[in-house]
Amino acid sequence: MRILGIDPGLQTTGFGVIDVQGQRLQYVASGTIKTTALERGDLPGRLKVLFDGIGEITRQYQPDEACVEIVFVNVNPQSTLMLGQARGACLAALVSNNLPVAEYTALQMKKAMTGHGRAAKSQIQEMTKRLLQLPGLPGTDAADALGLAITHAHAQRTRDALEKNTTLQRRQHAMYKAGRSY
Repeated sequence: MRILGIDPGLQTTGFGVIDVQGQRLQYVASGTIKTTALERGDLPGRLKVLFDGIGEITRQYQPDEACVEIVFVNVNPQSTLMLGQARGACLAALVSNNLPVAEYTALQMKKAMTGHGRAAKSQIQEMTKRLLQLPGLPGTDAADALGLAITHAHAQRTRDALEKNTTLQRRQHAMYKAGRSY
């Protein structure tokens, strides 16, 4: 299975592609899509660059699945809205290429990669290098994207094992029942 991880950003969006064969993870490609050549006020132009860039990556590397980081609320609400629009452009590009998309928070990815959710960027870079046996450290945005792909690979193994050994069903007590929430 080939997984594409996306770390969305309005100025720099990281991407990482890995192949998964059983327990083995293999690096395929990584990099960034930069919109800094455009004027800061040209939001539609920047979103188009992201949409086209993700589309080109999916056509070039032909991933089977994709995963994207979930945006959290920043101190500055305007920055959060802008990041959300960049994330939306990335998601739209992925689904327009008929890819199933999973979503993970930065905390989930950091915890999966290093064992704790407050890991520094340098720790994610180092673990990515080790897990994929890279000759050097990837850039921070590419490392986060590769970390998301690795997180998805590990989560997929867990989901597959659960599906094999149990029947997954919705739980009645977690749904609305007679107008009350349980």
